[in-house]
Amino acid sequence: MKFIVSSGALLKQLQIVGGVLNNNNTLAILDNFLFDLKQNELTLSASDLETTISATLEVDSEDEGLAAIPARLLLDGLKALPEQPVTFVLDPKTNSLEMSSDYGKYSLAFVEGEEFPKLPEMEDVSTTVIPGEIMANAITKTLFAAGNDELRPVMSGVFFQFSSDSLTFVATDAHKLVRYRRNDLKSDQTAEFIMPRKPLTILKSTLASIGEEVTIHYNETNARFEFENIILTCRLIDGKYPNYEAVIPKENPNTMEIERTTFLSSAKRVAIFSNKTTHQVRLKIAGSELQLSAEDLDFSNKAHERLSCNYSGEDMEIGFNSRFLNEMLSNLDSDVVTLEMSAPNRAGIILPNDGLEEGEDILMLVMPVMLNS
Repeated sequence: MKFIVSSGALLKQLQIVGGVLNNNNTLAILDNFLFDLKQNELTLSASDLETTISATLEVDSEDEGLAAIPARLLLDGLKALPEQPVTFVLDPKTNSLEMSSDYGKYSLAFVEGEEFPKLPEMEDVSTTVIPGEIMANAITKTLFAAGNDELRPVMSGVFFQFSSDSLTFVATDAHKLVRYRRNDLKSDQTAEFIMPRKPLTILKSTLASIGEEVTIHYNETNARFEFENIILTCRLIDGKYPNYEAVIPKENPNTMEIERTTFLSSAKRVAIFSNKTTHQVRLKIAGSELQLSAEDLDFSNKAHERLSCNYSGEDMEIGFNSRFLNEMLSNLDSDVVTLEMSAPNRAGIILPNDGLEEGEDILMLVMPVMLNS
């Protein structure tokens, strides 16, 4: 089995596929890339059993073959080479791979490709097509709000909700929640499933650079994303997602409009002096003035800032975890945001006033923290 390929093109695809590799695998075969050569088409795959990615690229060859090649060694070897054609020759008798460049030859052992785990057969699939840019944006806007509690796995991913009216993506960790909706996209089938964090992280970084459409095939147990020359298949999180709509307060008579970057910068500065356990920042809103303050009684640290805002409603004092507040404000692109509130012990809702594409709808919810009197 022999083929010639550009070192840069091969490295680029291996780095995408390598996003799924784990440092500690239960099976030794998972430390390898699967090379599947069919004449001038080479398919590269990697898996951690839960998620499998494959990418296809053109090579110069007339051979066919299957081999599992040590991933880290190959990646490090290719990274050290400048862009040039590289010749791969695999000898099945000795299970050795020889890689030839302008600088010399490098040999490493490979494993039989038949040992590599097979992809699950997907039956009874539904299909939805989403522009790559929108898919990447939906992941970016929601994934940061997903939880990482092993006891509540359903909240560790992003909830996909497809209907004939819209496509909705939701993430929450019970302290913060983000609902990203596209009213300009719809699905022929009504569907709900929970995508795990790892494949979404890989999709986010890979989709950011492409403008093509992503085809999603899904059933009750698996989802497959196809775009450009890449196929990503993953097992879905099993379980029922919490009723997120029930947590969103419907009546919020107190509304504050404020410049996002000013609010974010102030919250970041004040948070430096907050308690390191609660990260509490206090918002006191009256008239057209917002006062932000934080205090750490254990070390006698405190901070206080005043900002101007547009506010309608009763005078209010509410506390938030500054890390959640800062994360949400950082993940919005608008110049002005609205903070809607009903009471100091009810969730606050952050909405962007501008910077949205047509059909785009973003709602962010943050739970308050108990104020120290």
